[in-house]
Amino acid sequence: MSEEFRSIIRVAGKNLEGTAKVAFALTGINGVGNRLATMITEAAGFDPETRLGSLSDVKVKKIEEVLENLTKYGIPGWLLNRQKDVETGNDHHLIGPTLVLRTKTDIDQMKQMTSWKGFRHSHGLKVRGQRTKTTGRKKRSVGIKRRGR
Repeated sequence: MSEEFRSIIRVAGKNLEGTAKVAFALTGINGVGNRLATMITEAAGFDPETRLGSLSDVKVKKIEEVLENLTKYGIPGWLLNRQKDVETGNDHHLIGPTLVLRTKTDIDQMKQMTSWKGFRHSHGLKVRGQRTKTTGRKKRSVGIKRRGR
């Protein structure tokens, strides 16, 4: 390892471990998974075997630039987490705290308009069609008899 190696790198407002490979380290950012991280490293032109701590500041800025403009660098639209946005109609990708905030506002909007998913969210039930007869119980036991009572 060279003397320029850094153990902690700040990328997109998140401290990432410098000893990890670039693609694996990028998965530490909220909203970036394995597949997107490998595509980001390919779009930025980095070797996937390099460690994040060995990258220079210019290369880290290149990664942040690719993260901000994914479609400009050839990342397909089906990989983005905000396709056909309700407000703008454009495809874009949210990362970090903006992703958490947008998800919370979407759920609150569903609750307010009393859609079926909003109803399920507000009552703490499964939303995506999972079984609820035996799974997903919280602090309740059903069908168990105690001895002697």
